[in-house]
Amino acid sequence: MRAVARRLSLLLGVVMLLLLQACATVKSTDARDPWEPMNRSIYQFNDVIDTVALKPVAQIYVKVLPSMVRTGVSNFMGNLGDVWSMANSALQLKGQATLETFMRINVNTFMGLGGILDVATEMGIQRRREDFGQTLGYWGAKPGPYVMLPFFGPSTLRDALAFPVDMQGNVINSFTDSTTRNALFVTRLVDTRAGLLNTVDAIKASSLDPYSFVRDAYLQKRLNDIHDGNPPSSFDYNEAPAKP
Repeated sequence: MRAVARRLSLLLGVVMLLLLQACATVKSTDARDPWEPMNRSIYQFNDVIDTVALKPVAQIYVKVLPSMVRTGVSNFMGNLGDVWSMANSALQLKGQATLETFMRINVNTFMGLGGILDVATEMGIQRRREDFGQTLGYWGAKPGPYVMLPFFGPSTLRDALAFPVDMQGNVINSFTDSTTRNALFVTRLVDTRAGLLNTVDAIKASSLDPYSFVRDAYLQKRLNDIHDGNPPSSFDYNEAPAKP
C-alpha cells in the first residue's frame, strides 16, 4: 500500500505541474477556479469513468444487499475513518473533539460489534470528520485554487497536497494482509458511491451546469468543515481561515 501511496503522490504531482502550466494560458470568470478549462476536462473524464464503472457497480451493490447490511458496512467504514479524524482533531488541538471521537471509536468497537452498529450516535456522541487538509487550514494554509483531480474528484490545491497524507493515515493501511486491505478500499469506494446515487442523479437532472454546482458545493463544504460548521459571513478565499 505504501507503493500505491507513492504512485498516487506522483500522479498528483504530475497533475499539479500540468495545472500550473495551464494556469499561465487559460482564464476563468471565477477567481477561485483559474484552471477551469482543464478542470472541466478532468470532470468530464471522471464522469465517463463513473458512468461506465462506478455507478453500475454501486447500483448492483444497492440492489443485491439489503438496506440493513449496507448500513452496517457504512457504520464499519465510518468507525475506521474515525481513527484518522481523531488524529487530526488532536493535531488541531481540539481537545473536546478528540476525546469525543476517542469515545465513539471505543463505544462502537466494543459495543457495536466492531463498528457495524453505530451505538455512539444513538448515545448522542456525534461523528466529527477531520482530515489533513482541514488540519493544514486550521494552522493557516490557504486553500489555493480549485482543482478537479482525476478519479478522486473535487479538491483544492491544499487538499490535493494533503491527500497522500490522508491515504497514509487511513487505518485500512494497518491491515497487514494485502487482500484484506484492497477489499476494504474497494468496499469503501463502492459504499461511498452507493450513498451518492440519488444525489448525483439529482444534480445532473436539475442543474444547468453540474460542474459549477459541484465546485461551489465543495468549496462551501470545505469552508464549513474548517470552521466547524460556523463559517464567517464573508471570507476572502485567498486568505487563510482564522483559527477558532
